[in-house]
Amino acid sequence: MFVTKRALSRRTVLKGMGTTLALPFLESMVPAFRALAQSPAPMRFGAVYFPNGAPMAGSNNYWMPAAQGQLEITPILKPLEPFKNQMTVVGNLSRAGGKTVTDHAVSSAGWLSGAVAKQTEAEDIHVGVTIDQVLARQIGQDTPFPSLEVATEDFSGYVGGCVPGYSCTYMNTISWAGPTSPLPMEINPRVAFERLFGRAADGNQRLERMRENRSILDSVAGEARQLQRRLGAPDRARLDEYLGTVREIERRIEKIEARNMSGDARELPGAPAGVPDSFDEHVKLMFDLQALAFQADVTRVFSFKMGRDASSRVYPESGVTKGFHPSSHHGGKPANIAEFGQINRYHVSLLPYFLQKLQSIEDGDKSLLERSMVIYGSPMGDSNVHNHKRCPLLVVGGANGQLAGNVHHKAAAGTPMANVMLTLMHKLGLTDIQQFGDSTGAFSLT
Repeated sequence: MFVTKRALSRRTVLKGMGTTLALPFLESMVPAFRALAQSPAPMRFGAVYFPNGAPMAGSNNYWMPAAQGQLEITPILKPLEPFKNQMTVVGNLSRAGGKTVTDHAVSSAGWLSGAVAKQTEAEDIHVGVTIDQVLARQIGQDTPFPSLEVATEDFSGYVGGCVPGYSCTYMNTISWAGPTSPLPMEINPRVAFERLFGRAADGNQRLERMRENRSILDSVAGEARQLQRRLGAPDRARLDEYLGTVREIERRIEKIEARNMSGDARELPGAPAGVPDSFDEHVKLMFDLQALAFQADVTRVFSFKMGRDASSRVYPESGVTKGFHPSSHHGGKPANIAEFGQINRYHVSLLPYFLQKLQSIEDGDKSLLERSMVIYGSPMGDSNVHNHKRCPLLVVGGANGQLAGNVHHKAAAGTPMANVMLTLMHKLGLTDIQQFGDSTGAFSLT
Protein backbone atom coordinates (compact mmCIF):
# COMPACT_ATOMS: atom_id res chain seq x y z
CA MET A 1 0.00 0.00 0.00
CA PHE A 2 1.36 3.41 -0.95
CA VAL A 3 0.45 6.54 0.92
CA THR A 4 -0.10 9.37 -1.57
CA LYS A 5 -1.78 11.90 0.70
CA ARG A 6 0.18 15.12 0.81
CA ALA A 7 -0.44 17.34 3.79
CA LEU A 8 -1.31 20.96 3.24
CA SER A 9 1.34 23.29 4.68
CA ARG A 10 0.39 25.11 7.90
CA ARG A 11 1.74 28.23 6.23
CA THR A 12 -0.56 27.98 3.21
CA VAL A 13 -2.04 31.41 2.42
CA LEU A 14 -4.51 32.78 -0.10
CA LYS A 15 -2.98 35.60 -2.10
CA GLY A 16 -4.63 38.30 -4.17
CA MET A 17 -4.10 41.92 -5.13
CA GLY A 18 -2.58 43.40 -1.97
CA THR A 19 -4.00 40.60 0.19
CA THR A 20 -2.35 37.74 2.06
CA LEU A 21 -4.91 35.67 3.94
CA ALA A 22 -3.54 33.08 6.36
CA LEU A 23 -5.65 29.98 6.97
CA PRO A 24 -6.95 28.33 10.14
CA PHE A 25 -5.76 24.88 11.20
CA LEU A 26 -7.28 22.25 8.90
CA GLU A 27 -7.25 18.45 9.12
CA SER A 28 -5.61 18.48 5.68
CA MET A 29 -2.54 20.00 7.35
CA VAL A 30 -1.96 16.78 9.33
CA PRO A 31 0.37 14.31 7.53
CA ALA A 32 -1.01 10.88 6.64
CA PHE A 33 -1.32 8.43 9.57
CA ARG A 34 -0.59 11.13 12.16
CA ALA A 35 -3.38 11.67 14.66
CA LEU A 36 -4.58 15.21 15.41
CA ALA A 37 -3.30 14.79 18.97
CA GLN A 38 0.20 14.20 17.56
CA SER A 39 0.22 17.30 15.37
CA PRO A 40 2.19 20.39 16.46
CA ALA A 41 0.32 22.35 19.11
CA PRO A 42 1.68 25.89 19.49
CA MET A 43 0.85 27.77 22.65
CA ARG A 44 -0.66 31.25 22.64
CA PHE A 45 -0.21 34.02 25.19
CA GLY A 46 -2.22 37.18 25.73
CA ALA A 47 -2.00 39.97 28.30
CA VAL A 48 -5.04 42.17 28.95
CA TYR A 49 -4.40 45.27 31.05
CA PHE A 50 -6.75 47.55 32.94
CA PRO A 51 -5.44 50.59 34.84
CA ASN A 52 -5.97 51.89 38.36
CA GLY A 53 -6.48 48.62 40.23
CA ALA A 54 -9.71 47.41 41.80
CA PRO A 55 -11.39 47.30 45.23
CA MET A 56 -9.79 44.20 46.63
CA ALA A 57 -11.62 43.18 49.80
CA GLY A 58 -13.82 44.40 52.63
CA SER A 59 -17.43 43.87 53.56
CA ASN A 60 -18.34 43.12 49.93
CA ASN A 61 -15.15 41.21 49.16
CA TYR A 62 -14.98 42.84 45.72
CA TRP A 63 -12.07 41.21 43.83
CA MET A 64 -9.93 39.01 46.05
CA PRO A 65 -11.34 35.69 47.25
CA ALA A 66 -11.27 35.37 51.02
CA ALA A 67 -9.45 32.05 51.28
CA GLN A 68 -6.72 30.07 49.61
CA GLY A 69 -7.70 26.99 47.63
CA GLN A 70 -10.80 26.35 45.57
CA LEU A 71 -11.76 29.51 43.76
CA GLU A 72 -14.51 31.65 45.20
CA ILE A 73 -16.20 33.83 42.59
CA THR A 74 -16.32 37.36 44.02
CA PRO A 75 -18.65 40.15 42.80
CA ILE A 76 -16.20 41.69 40.32
CA LEU A 77 -15.23 38.27 38.95
CA LYS A 78 -18.84 37.09 38.58
CA PRO A 79 -18.88 37.51 34.75
CA LEU A 80 -16.03 34.98 34.55
CA GLU A 81 -17.88 32.25 36.45
CA PRO A 82 -18.47 30.13 33.29
CA PHE A 83 -14.67 29.85 32.99
CA LYS A 84 -14.05 29.09 36.67
CA ASN A 85 -12.53 25.68 35.96
CA GLN A 86 -9.96 27.25 33.66
CA MET A 87 -9.13 30.22 35.86
CA THR A 88 -6.37 30.81 38.42
CA VAL A 89 -6.47 33.91 40.64
CA VAL A 90 -3.30 34.99 42.42
CA GLY A 91 -3.68 37.46 45.29
CA ASN A 92 -1.37 39.62 47.41
CA LEU A 93 1.14 40.34 44.63
CA SER A 94 3.22 43.52 44.57
CA ARG A 95 4.38 45.50 41.58
CA ALA A 96 7.99 46.55 41.31
CA GLY A 97 8.70 49.94 42.84
CA GLY A 98 7.97 50.26 46.51
CA LYS A 99 6.45 53.06 48.51
CA THR A 100 8.14 55.92 46.70
CA VAL A 101 7.23 54.76 43.20
CA THR A 102 3.47 54.59 42.99
CA ASP A 103 2.36 56.86 40.15
CA HIS A 104 0.60 55.95 36.91
CA ALA A 105 3.67 56.07 34.68
CA VAL A 106 5.70 53.62 36.72
CA SER A 107 2.83 51.20 37.29
CA SER A 108 1.94 50.99 33.60
CA ALA A 109 5.55 50.45 32.55
CA GLY A 110 6.21 47.93 35.31
CA TRP A 111 3.23 45.60 34.93
CA LEU A 112 4.68 43.20 32.35
CA SER A 113 8.34 44.05 32.95
CA GLY A 114 8.71 43.69 36.71
CA ALA A 115 11.04 46.67 36.48
CA VAL A 116 11.05 50.25 37.76
CA ALA A 117 10.98 53.01 35.17
CA LYS A 118 13.82 55.50 35.22
CA GLN A 119 12.67 58.90 36.41
CA THR A 120 13.03 61.17 33.40
CA GLU A 121 10.95 63.42 31.20
CA ALA A 122 13.58 63.37 28.45
CA GLU A 123 14.47 60.76 25.84
CA ASP A 124 16.67 58.66 28.14
CA ILE A 125 13.79 56.37 29.10
CA HIS A 126 14.60 52.98 30.61
CA VAL A 127 12.46 50.14 32.02
CA GLY A 128 12.94 46.51 31.03
CA VAL A 129 11.82 43.94 28.49
CA THR A 130 8.23 42.75 29.04
CA ILE A 131 7.06 39.14 29.29
CA ASP A 132 5.13 39.32 26.03
CA GLN A 133 8.32 40.25 24.17
CA VAL A 134 10.37 37.54 25.88
CA LEU A 135 7.73 35.06 24.70
CA ALA A 136 7.55 36.61 21.23
CA ARG A 137 11.22 35.78 20.74
CA GLN A 138 10.67 32.18 21.81
CA ILE A 139 7.22 31.11 20.58
CA GLY A 140 6.42 33.83 18.05
CA GLN A 141 9.25 33.65 15.55
CA ASP A 142 7.50 31.12 13.30
CA THR A 143 4.56 33.46 12.73
CA PRO A 144 4.22 36.51 10.45
CA PHE A 145 3.87 38.75 13.51
CA PRO A 146 5.87 37.68 16.58
CA SER A 147 3.48 39.84 18.63
CA LEU A 148 0.58 42.25 18.35
CA GLU A 149 0.11 45.32 20.55
CA VAL A 150 -3.29 47.00 20.69
CA ALA A 151 -5.09 49.53 22.87
CA THR A 152 -8.26 51.61 23.07
CA GLU A 153 -6.82 55.06 23.74
CA ASP A 154 -3.98 56.82 21.94
CA PHE A 155 -1.94 59.51 23.65
CA SER A 156 1.25 58.86 21.68
CA GLY A 157 1.27 62.50 20.57
CA TYR A 158 1.94 63.61 24.12
CA VAL A 159 5.58 64.40 24.85
CA GLY A 160 7.48 65.43 27.94
CA GLY A 161 6.11 64.51 31.34
CA CYS A 162 2.55 63.22 31.67
CA VAL A 163 3.05 62.84 35.42
CA PRO A 164 5.64 64.84 37.34
CA GLY A 165 9.12 63.51 36.62
CA TYR A 166 8.15 60.73 34.18
CA SER A 167 7.99 60.64 30.40
CA CYS A 168 4.63 60.20 28.70
CA THR A 169 6.13 57.19 26.93
CA TYR A 170 5.79 55.14 30.11
CA MET A 171 1.99 55.55 30.03
CA ASN A 172 1.51 55.02 26.30
CA THR A 173 2.39 51.33 26.11
CA ILE A 174 2.66 48.20 28.25
CA SER A 175 4.97 46.40 25.81
CA TRP A 176 8.74 46.93 25.67
CA ALA A 177 11.05 45.04 23.30
CA GLY A 178 13.99 46.19 25.40
CA PRO A 179 14.71 48.57 28.30
CA THR A 180 14.74 51.56 25.93
CA SER A 181 12.44 50.22 23.19
CA PRO A 182 8.72 50.90 23.80
CA LEU A 183 6.36 49.38 21.25
CA PRO A 184 3.49 51.45 19.83
CA MET A 185 -0.02 50.17 20.46
CA GLU A 186 -2.57 50.26 17.65
CA ILE A 187 -6.05 51.58 18.52
CA ASN A 188 -7.63 51.52 15.04
CA PRO A 189 -9.39 48.22 14.18
CA ARG A 190 -9.15 49.05 10.47
CA VAL A 191 -5.37 49.42 10.61
CA ALA A 192 -5.05 46.23 12.67
CA PHE A 193 -7.28 44.36 10.19
CA GLU A 194 -5.25 45.50 7.20
CA ARG A 195 -2.01 44.71 8.96
CA LEU A 196 -3.15 41.13 9.55
CA PHE A 197 -4.27 40.62 5.97
CA GLY A 198 -1.73 42.70 4.11
CA ARG A 199 -3.97 45.27 2.52
CA ALA A 200 -2.78 48.60 3.83
CA ALA A 201 -4.36 51.68 2.27
CA ASP A 202 -4.45 55.40 2.73
CA GLY A 203 -7.66 57.28 3.46
CA ASN A 204 -8.52 57.93 -0.21
CA GLN A 205 -7.98 54.28 -1.23
CA ARG A 206 -10.10 53.12 1.69
CA LEU A 207 -12.89 55.54 0.77
CA GLU A 208 -12.84 54.34 -2.84
CA ARG A 209 -13.07 50.72 -1.73
CA MET A 210 -15.99 51.57 0.56
CA ARG A 211 -17.85 53.28 -2.29
CA GLU A 212 -17.37 50.24 -4.53
CA ASN A 213 -18.29 47.88 -1.67
CA ARG A 214 -15.20 45.75 -2.28
CA SER A 215 -13.92 43.18 0.21
CA ILE A 216 -10.41 41.85 0.73
CA LEU A 217 -11.94 38.43 0.05
CA ASP A 218 -12.79 39.44 -3.53
CA SER A 219 -9.14 39.23 -4.55
CA VAL A 220 -8.66 35.71 -3.13
CA ALA A 221 -12.02 34.22 -4.16
CA GLY A 222 -10.52 32.24 -7.04
CA GLU A 223 -7.76 30.71 -4.93
CA ALA A 224 -10.28 29.91 -2.19
CA ARG A 225 -12.48 27.97 -4.62
CA GLN A 226 -9.49 26.02 -5.92
CA LEU A 227 -8.42 25.14 -2.40
CA GLN A 228 -11.90 24.02 -1.37
CA ARG A 229 -11.96 21.49 -4.20
CA ARG A 230 -8.93 19.82 -2.58
CA LEU A 231 -10.45 19.66 0.90
CA GLY A 232 -12.69 17.16 2.62
CA ALA A 233 -16.15 18.14 3.83
CA PRO A 234 -15.11 19.04 7.43
CA ASP A 235 -12.28 21.29 6.19
CA ARG A 236 -14.54 22.94 3.61
CA ALA A 237 -17.01 23.79 6.35
CA ARG A 238 -14.23 25.07 8.61
CA LEU A 239 -12.76 27.23 5.84
CA ASP A 240 -16.20 28.62 4.92
CA GLU A 241 -16.82 29.55 8.55
CA TYR A 242 -13.42 31.22 8.83
CA LEU A 243 -13.86 33.25 5.65
CA GLY A 244 -17.31 34.23 6.87
CA THR A 245 -15.81 35.48 10.13
CA VAL A 246 -13.21 37.55 8.27
CA ARG A 247 -15.92 39.13 6.14
CA GLU A 248 -18.21 39.74 9.12
CA ILE A 249 -15.46 41.63 10.95
CA GLU A 250 -14.68 43.59 7.80
CA ARG A 251 -18.37 44.56 7.46
CA ARG A 252 -18.51 45.76 11.05
CA ILE A 253 -15.46 47.95 10.50
CA GLU A 254 -17.00 49.33 7.29
CA LYS A 255 -20.23 50.21 9.12
CA ILE A 256 -18.26 51.99 11.85
CA GLU A 257 -16.31 53.97 9.26
CA ALA A 258 -19.47 54.92 7.36
CA ARG A 259 -21.17 56.05 10.57
CA ASN A 260 -18.16 58.05 11.71
CA MET A 261 -17.76 59.70 8.29
CA SER A 262 -21.43 60.66 7.99
CA GLY A 263 -20.86 64.12 9.40
CA ASP A 264 -22.77 63.52 12.63
CA ALA A 265 -21.15 64.64 15.88
CA ARG A 266 -18.93 62.00 17.44
CA GLU A 267 -18.46 61.08 21.08
CA LEU A 268 -14.73 60.77 20.37
CA PRO A 269 -13.88 63.85 18.29
CA GLY A 270 -10.63 63.45 16.39
CA ALA A 271 -10.51 59.65 16.66
CA PRO A 272 -9.79 57.75 13.40
CA ALA A 273 -12.86 56.76 11.38
CA GLY A 274 -12.23 53.08 12.11
CA VAL A 275 -12.43 53.57 15.88
CA PRO A 276 -15.94 53.07 17.33
CA ASP A 277 -17.26 55.68 19.73
CA SER A 278 -18.60 52.81 21.82
CA PHE A 279 -15.99 51.36 24.17
CA ASP A 280 -17.89 48.08 24.26
CA GLU A 281 -17.86 47.80 20.46
CA HIS A 282 -14.20 48.83 20.28
CA VAL A 283 -13.00 46.24 22.79
CA LYS A 284 -14.99 43.43 21.17
CA LEU A 285 -13.62 44.25 17.72
CA MET A 286 -10.08 44.15 19.06
CA PHE A 287 -10.79 40.82 20.76
CA ASP A 288 -12.25 39.46 17.50
CA LEU A 289 -9.10 40.43 15.61
CA GLN A 290 -6.88 38.82 18.23
CA ALA A 291 -8.93 35.61 18.16
CA LEU A 292 -8.71 35.58 14.37
CA ALA A 293 -4.93 36.11 14.53
CA PHE A 294 -4.60 33.18 16.95
CA GLN A 295 -6.82 31.00 14.76
CA ALA A 296 -4.79 31.64 11.62
CA ASP A 297 -1.52 31.43 13.58
CA VAL A 298 -0.62 34.92 12.36
CA THR A 299 0.64 35.60 15.86
CA ARG A 300 0.89 33.69 19.14
CA VAL A 301 1.44 36.67 21.45
CA PHE A 302 -0.57 39.82 22.06
CA SER A 303 -0.85 42.61 24.61
CA PHE A 304 -4.00 44.70 25.00
CA LYS A 305 -4.12 47.95 26.97
CA MET A 306 -7.85 48.29 27.60
CA GLY A 307 -7.52 51.73 29.16
CA ARG A 308 -4.97 54.45 29.69
CA ASP A 309 -3.84 55.36 33.17
CA ALA A 310 -5.28 58.67 34.40
CA SER A 311 -7.96 58.59 31.69
CA SER A 312 -11.25 60.14 32.76
CA ARG A 313 -13.27 58.27 30.15
CA VAL A 314 -16.84 57.49 31.13
CA TYR A 315 -18.20 53.98 30.55
CA PRO A 316 -22.00 54.39 30.20
CA GLU A 317 -22.49 50.63 29.82
CA SER A 318 -21.25 50.20 33.39
CA GLY A 319 -24.13 52.25 34.77
CA VAL A 320 -21.68 54.78 36.28
CA THR A 321 -21.62 58.32 34.89
CA LYS A 322 -18.44 59.41 36.65
CA GLY A 323 -15.10 59.26 34.83
CA PHE A 324 -12.90 56.23 35.49
CA HIS A 325 -9.91 58.02 36.99
CA PRO A 326 -11.99 60.24 39.32
CA SER A 327 -13.90 57.14 40.40
CA SER A 328 -10.65 55.37 41.24
CA HIS A 329 -9.91 58.08 43.84
CA HIS A 330 -12.82 56.98 45.98
CA GLY A 331 -11.59 58.51 49.24
CA GLY A 332 -12.31 55.31 51.12
CA LYS A 333 -16.05 56.03 51.11
CA PRO A 334 -18.11 52.84 50.80
CA ALA A 335 -20.52 54.26 48.22
CA ASN A 336 -17.66 55.47 46.04
CA ILE A 337 -15.81 52.16 46.37
CA ALA A 338 -18.95 50.31 45.29
CA GLU A 339 -19.24 52.61 42.27
CA PHE A 340 -15.62 52.00 41.30
CA GLY A 341 -16.15 48.26 41.72
CA GLN A 342 -19.11 48.51 39.36
CA ILE A 343 -16.83 49.88 36.64
CA ASN A 344 -14.30 47.11 37.36
CA ARG A 345 -17.00 44.48 36.96
CA TYR A 346 -18.01 46.01 33.64
CA HIS A 347 -14.42 45.78 32.40
CA VAL A 348 -14.24 42.14 33.52
CA SER A 349 -17.55 41.44 31.76
CA LEU A 350 -15.91 42.09 28.38
CA LEU A 351 -13.29 39.35 28.81
CA PRO A 352 -15.71 36.37 28.53
CA TYR A 353 -16.56 37.54 25.00
CA PHE A 354 -12.96 36.83 23.98
CA LEU A 355 -12.70 33.62 25.99
CA GLN A 356 -15.89 32.25 24.43
CA LYS A 357 -14.46 32.99 20.99
CA LEU A 358 -11.32 31.01 21.80
CA GLN A 359 -13.38 28.19 23.28
CA SER A 360 -15.48 27.90 20.12
CA ILE A 361 -12.51 27.67 17.73
CA GLU A 362 -10.98 24.23 17.09
CA ASP A 363 -7.21 24.00 16.91
CA GLY A 364 -6.43 20.40 16.15
CA ASP A 365 -7.93 18.18 18.84
CA LYS A 366 -8.39 21.03 21.34
CA SER A 367 -9.96 24.45 21.46
CA LEU A 368 -7.89 27.62 21.18
CA LEU A 369 -8.74 28.38 24.80
CA GLU A 370 -7.18 25.08 25.87
CA ARG A 371 -4.07 26.06 23.91
CA SER A 372 -3.90 29.57 25.36
CA MET A 373 -2.73 31.39 28.46
CA VAL A 374 -4.43 34.76 28.95
CA ILE A 375 -3.59 37.02 31.87
CA TYR A 376 -5.82 39.86 33.04
CA GLY A 377 -4.78 42.33 35.67
CA SER A 378 -3.62 45.72 36.84
CA PRO A 379 -0.43 47.10 38.39
CA MET A 380 -2.24 48.91 41.21
CA GLY A 381 -4.02 47.67 44.28
CA ASP A 382 -5.67 50.53 46.15
CA SER A 383 -6.06 53.11 43.41
CA ASN A 384 -7.05 55.78 45.89
CA VAL A 385 -3.41 56.06 46.99
CA HIS A 386 -1.77 54.47 43.89
CA ASN A 387 -0.65 51.56 46.05
CA HIS A 388 1.60 48.93 44.45
CA LYS A 389 0.48 46.15 46.82
CA ARG A 390 -2.25 43.51 46.46
CA CYS A 391 -2.50 44.01 42.72
CA PRO A 392 -5.26 42.04 40.95
CA LEU A 393 -4.13 39.26 38.61
CA LEU A 394 -5.77 36.21 37.09
CA VAL A 395 -4.77 33.65 34.48
CA VAL A 396 -7.32 31.86 32.32
CA GLY A 397 -6.98 29.16 29.68
CA GLY A 398 -5.72 25.60 29.61
CA ALA A 399 -2.16 26.41 28.49
CA ASN A 400 -1.94 22.90 26.97
CA GLY A 401 -2.65 21.32 30.35
CA GLN A 402 -0.13 23.44 32.27
CA LEU A 403 -2.74 25.16 34.46
CA ALA A 404 -5.27 23.31 36.61
CA GLY A 405 -7.80 26.11 37.12
CA ASN A 406 -10.47 26.67 39.78
CA VAL A 407 -7.93 27.84 42.33
CA HIS A 408 -6.96 30.92 44.31
CA HIS A 409 -3.33 31.24 45.36
CA LYS A 410 -2.80 33.74 48.15
CA ALA A 411 0.82 34.85 48.04
CA ALA A 412 2.80 35.98 51.06
CA ALA A 413 2.64 39.74 51.53
CA GLY A 414 5.16 41.51 49.32
CA THR A 415 5.57 38.69 46.79
CA PRO A 416 6.66 40.26 43.48
CA MET A 417 4.23 39.89 40.61
CA ALA A 418 7.32 39.09 38.56
CA ASN A 419 7.53 35.75 40.40
CA VAL A 420 4.26 34.71 38.75
CA MET A 421 5.43 36.03 35.38
CA LEU A 422 8.56 33.90 35.73
CA THR A 423 6.46 30.82 36.46
CA LEU A 424 4.23 31.51 33.46
CA MET A 425 7.29 31.63 31.23
CA HIS A 426 8.36 28.27 32.65
CA LYS A 427 4.88 26.87 31.88
CA LEU A 428 5.33 28.05 28.31
CA GLY A 429 8.62 26.18 27.99
CA LEU A 430 11.18 28.86 28.84
CA THR A 431 12.64 26.88 31.72
CA ASP A 432 16.15 28.25 31.26
CA ILE A 433 15.06 31.73 32.45
CA GLN A 434 15.67 32.00 36.18
CA GLN A 435 15.33 35.74 36.72
CA PHE A 436 12.78 38.23 35.44
CA GLY A 437 12.47 41.84 36.54
CA ASP A 438 12.44 42.02 40.34
CA SER A 439 11.56 38.33 40.77
CA THR A 440 12.90 36.49 43.78
CA GLY A 441 12.04 33.03 42.48
CA ALA A 442 9.28 31.06 40.80
CA PHE A 443 5.78 31.00 42.29
CA SER A 444 4.03 27.65 42.50
CA LEU A 445 0.73 27.53 40.64
CA THR A 446 -0.02 23.89 41.44
